[in-house]
Amino acid sequence: MIPMLFTAKPCGCGRIRSHYAAFTCLLLATTPYTCLTAAYADTLTPVVSTMTHPVSPAPGQPAPKAETIIVNGIRHSAITSPDTANLLKNSMGYSSYSAGGVSSLPVLNGMADDRVNTLVDGMNIPPACPNHMNPAMSYVDPDSVSEAVAIAGITPVSLGGDSTGGTIQIRRKDPLFAKAGKILVTGHVRADYKSNGAGSGVSGSITAANDTISLRYTGSYAHATNYRAGGGTLVRSTSYLSYNHAVTLGIQKKNHLLAITFGQQDIPYEGFPNQYMDMTNNRSTYVDGKYKGDFNWGTLEVQGYWQRVSHVMNMLGDKGGHSATTGMPMNTDSRTAAYNILATIPLSTSHTLKAGSSFNHNGLNDWWPPLQGSMMMGPNTYKNINNGHRDHLGHFVEWNARWTSRFSTQLGVRNDIIMMNTGQVTPYSWSGMMSAADAAAARNFNAARRGRTDVNFDVTATGKWLITDSLSLEGGYARKTRSPNLYERYAWGRGSMATRMIGWFGDGNGYVGNLNLKPEIANTISATLDWHDPSSQKWNISVQPFYTYTHNYINVIRLSSATASPATLQFVNHNARSYGINASGHLNLWDTNKYGRADLKTNLNWVRGQDLVTHSGLYHQMPVNGSVRLTETYGNWSGRMDLTLVKSKTTVDWLRNEPRTPGYALLGIGSSYRWKMFTIDGSIDNIMDQKYYLPLGGVDTGVYKQTGSFVPLLGFGRSFNLSLTASF
Repeated sequence: MIPMLFTAKPCGCGRIRSHYAAFTCLLLATTPYTCLTAAYADTLTPVVSTMTHPVSPAPGQPAPKAETIIVNGIRHSAITSPDTANLLKNSMGYSSYSAGGVSSLPVLNGMADDRVNTLVDGMNIPPACPNHMNPAMSYVDPDSVSEAVAIAGITPVSLGGDSTGGTIQIRRKDPLFAKAGKILVTGHVRADYKSNGAGSGVSGSITAANDTISLRYTGSYAHATNYRAGGGTLVRSTSYLSYNHAVTLGIQKKNHLLAITFGQQDIPYEGFPNQYMDMTNNRSTYVDGKYKGDFNWGTLEVQGYWQRVSHVMNMLGDKGGHSATTGMPMNTDSRTAAYNILATIPLSTSHTLKAGSSFNHNGLNDWWPPLQGSMMMGPNTYKNINNGHRDHLGHFVEWNARWTSRFSTQLGVRNDIIMMNTGQVTPYSWSGMMSAADAAAARNFNAARRGRTDVNFDVTATGKWLITDSLSLEGGYARKTRSPNLYERYAWGRGSMATRMIGWFGDGNGYVGNLNLKPEIANTISATLDWHDPSSQKWNISVQPFYTYTHNYINVIRLSSATASPATLQFVNHNARSYGINASGHLNLWDTNKYGRADLKTNLNWVRGQDLVTHSGLYHQMPVNGSVRLTETYGNWSGRMDLTLVKSKTTVDWLRNEPRTPGYALLGIGSSYRWKMFTIDGSIDNIMDQKYYLPLGGVDTGVYKQTGSFVPLLGFGRSFNLSLTASF
């Protein structure tokens, strides 16, 4: 996809801009502002940019980047999911796979989870859980997001390391300030309801500010019971309850801005249908401070943040519940402290230099308390990760250049040093027969040298050529590196039960870490060809092929027999490759005062990955899929119709016993109306109540517990949705 930065700037068209149906303007470096109608620009779905004029980076701004998806604005009333990962739904090359109701994990061009560097307000938040139940995007509610950016494959080095698959940036709203001598009080309240799972939610914000100081509170609540799949089948372990609170203090003076955010999230419970465990409590407390200043020599941005996560797993009622003598308690405590420094220096009107430094400390304790009266889970505390840490120190230099009015480049070099270690561990018992395998593994682990230091280098080189006013070509090469996470290196248990508690893949298998893992090195080439009408408003077609060869790809080998299900797997380094093609299109059907505006948008994605040692398919590769969306806006009314198409999944990872799934088609409709300060939206998802299996959903462990067989996880059935928003 050809990139475009969407900014909340006033239009030159003179139309009135409301809080929840804001017009989004495209800031073109060499052309005037172009205004899009609210239905097209403010749906928090990706808008494919189609530029006819040369676009070059302004001083202090990045050069264009290949494969960029940018979603901007206030959360539209049509977005009913409390899961922030869904803001990028139907984007080129993007998919997500089911975990909990607010905890989906991202996939970019077939690269999933840890291979995608996910930043929330610049914070790199690693999951504090052996099942990755608390990924980075789960810590922010969609209503507080001002911009969501996904960059697949070729990620600028200024956005960090550990990103062989790409980078996702989630940005909260910046502080608002009043005009000089004025007082600003503004905010909004939103309520949602979904019939399937009786989902409900409330969110809102309020800001009070003068021209120097701004104070904002944001909060949200989301709840749902178990959902029903198409045809009425109840999918157990899918309920959740979530609370978010944040207070932001902003101070600005001339060319300087300081923002400090204090936040807390509580998830009292969240079911995970493709895991053996559920989340029975998760509390996150964080402080995030950001400074930005403009100087004669350029711009300086400094950020520091701290976060503590206290995470508890056990079994909710669907899996048998838990008490002092039942279930399996698992506790995790994580602390993250970090800084980011970025200097942007205009070298000339056509050249900009970026340089930066960052450090991220992640400390982790993972322990499983003994269960009263259990011979298997006792008498000791099982120490899974004992005072583990992963420290990431990075530095980079990035050069953006505009060589001609039609050709620009971006070159970047980055060095990252990853330092990891952990203390000695203990099994439930050193002598019990049921803990024999874990006791032997603990002795070997404690006797081994556990400290590891990786020195990684990343290089990116991209260019953009505006061939004609109707055709542009963008592409490049990236060498990206990712070091293993703490569990990939340090999960030491070998017993059947202990290994099944490790794994964020939703496949029902058990996993063992590997102290000898090497960092992944992914070499990616990609190009995007964009063809559009000369005005960049009527139609466009984008085609985007890519190829990635990954040296030391972290995959698995079987430790159990070839027919065992569930299997016991160990992380190992293999070489792998993935390739594919993404395409998107947009057609403006009409745009008149009499009939309003109608747009047709489509996308198509195909990816294929292969382990070059085992020759199995790579795990979590989405089959061929696409979507068609028709939108119509007339005055304050807008309507939409969505068709999602997914082909059957036949290429699978046989090492993990990945299930095959049939293809399906889902139809949804919706409509919204704005009146003064209110917006009401109604929609129906999966109108035909189609029964379908999620290609990336893994297996239903609840069904396995009842029948002893693994079946794919069922998707969401028909749901009637309603939302009401009031802004002031």
